[in-house]
Amino acid sequence: MEEEYQSEWTKSIPIKEQGKIVRRLLKFAGPFKKPFTFAIAFALILSVINIYLPKVLQLFIDNYLTTKTATVKIILFFAALYFIGVLIKAVVWFFQWFLYYSAALNTYQSIRVKLFEKLQTLGMRYFDRTPAGSVVSRVTNDTETLFEFWMVFITVITGIFAVVTSFLAMFSLNAQISLFCLLFLPLLMVVIWYYQKFSSRVYKGMREKLSQLNTKLNESISGMQIIQQFRQEKRLEKEFEQTNQDYLLARFAMIRTNSLLLGPIINLLYALAIAVVLSMFGYDALKQPVEVGVIYAFVSYVQAFFNPMTNMMDYLSTFQDGIVAGSRILRILDNTELAPQQHDEAKANIQNGKIEFKHVSFSYDGENNVLQDISFIALPGETIGLVGHTGSGKSSIINVLMRFYEFYEGEILIDDIDIREYPLTELRKKMGLVLQDAFMFYGDIAGNIRLLNKNITEEQVHEAAEFVQADRFIQTLPGGYHAKVIERGASYSSGQRQLISFARTMVTDPKILVLDEATANIDTETESLIQEGLKRMRQGRTTIAIAHRLSTIRDANQILVLEKGRIVEVGTHEELIAKNGLYYDMYLLQNNEAE
Repeated sequence: MEEEYQSEWTKSIPIKEQGKIVRRLLKFAGPFKKPFTFAIAFALILSVINIYLPKVLQLFIDNYLTTKTATVKIILFFAALYFIGVLIKAVVWFFQWFLYYSAALNTYQSIRVKLFEKLQTLGMRYFDRTPAGSVVSRVTNDTETLFEFWMVFITVITGIFAVVTSFLAMFSLNAQISLFCLLFLPLLMVVIWYYQKFSSRVYKGMREKLSQLNTKLNESISGMQIIQQFRQEKRLEKEFEQTNQDYLLARFAMIRTNSLLLGPIINLLYALAIAVVLSMFGYDALKQPVEVGVIYAFVSYVQAFFNPMTNMMDYLSTFQDGIVAGSRILRILDNTELAPQQHDEAKANIQNGKIEFKHVSFSYDGENNVLQDISFIALPGETIGLVGHTGSGKSSIINVLMRFYEFYEGEILIDDIDIREYPLTELRKKMGLVLQDAFMFYGDIAGNIRLLNKNITEEQVHEAAEFVQADRFIQTLPGGYHAKVIERGASYSSGQRQLISFARTMVTDPKILVLDEATANIDTETESLIQEGLKRMRQGRTTIAIAHRLSTIRDANQILVLEKGRIVEVGTHEELIAKNGLYYDMYLLQNNEAE
């Protein structure tokens, strides 16, 4: 699979496909078309000024210098004309680039925001299959590349203006020689076509290597504790060095391509054009005198004719880089693996919290079911415990209930209404989830409980913490509820992080409570503190609890025992013990381990 994925990225992008990518990327510039338009207008003015300046010098040379009729007044007059032209050129140049850079910056920032918003809508399947570093690379590196990509268009536009105006100026001076200069254009087109065809493959490979580099770096930083614990530093260093070397080789391939097909080719053609122009003027001079100013102006226009082409060719590498980055970004924006969708007219409200699964089957990959014909009912206020060995399907029930994944067989009802009839905001508001691993964000304690919800007051934050017994340790912290939280809450114990996670869930006062082995990582002392809080949390709420420790669900109204995606036993703790089945074996095993 990995080889297929990599081989896909080593293929070149067809010219037709590149055109589609450009057209789609240009749509993002729509909201900023006004500054873009003004910048293009200034570019046109600039090209006219560039034609005006050599004309001033030509007139001065041919009419006054060569005839030896120049006076101080005339010299100062032409100097003033040239200076004014240069001054206007500087002002126009400034506004052209200021407006264009501003619009380009706003455009690529807008793309980055849209990309991030799209990521929020993608289903968990996408993140299961895509490395985090690869996603980060698209949101950061690829969008950053698009900023330079927009520079290609102003370079091309100003180049076209310069080529057209300089050719018209050359044609006005000498039509025959200017037409000879046009013969170099087909050669340039061939070079551009070949570069487009060859370089897209090089840039795609380079982008993918950069993505792999980011993935490796992200995994190494996230797993640093495990790396150091198992003394894997040397192995990871070698792997990172190899990935970095692959990226370096990809960059070298890009440099070789650009070094061969960009500047050197244009400079060679420019030198040949100058040689042809001077030769033809020299040939004309054998027949009749040629004005020096005309030669100077013509050579200046030839330079103005080729310089934009040099710039455009130099930006072809940026263009190819942008095409590849744009294609990677569009792949995410086009991704249809969205988070489960509710019905268009979903308006139902959760009133009581009754949950019912009817013959639900579910698969992560669309082929191998991890849930098989799951059916149960949790009445309002009841607690349903889910137990089973690893891989039995406990977390999968939570995943489909929380709408993290879409199911395609059976029904899930809340208050006897299809779960798809509830707006997602209603589900998130009325269903509280506490995971086994409590994730904490950089900030402070109160911010982690409130999670940027401005409607939650400081008093509600305190009440939620008190409710789950978290206030005891929070009040001992420097700063209390505003104590600093570093990345992932590394400065707090797993038990303290879990207590904050409990408070985060309870502050919204959910009707349904989902506990995914919420006490698995909590020490015995901390567990004794929150047991009373858990009982209060469950009062008046329908609770679905995955239990690692069977002691935490002894009082559950119903316990479902799962094995290989099926419910194999159902009953209360006492009823299941009396059956001497799988639950009984698990219970004995845990008691023996405790002893």
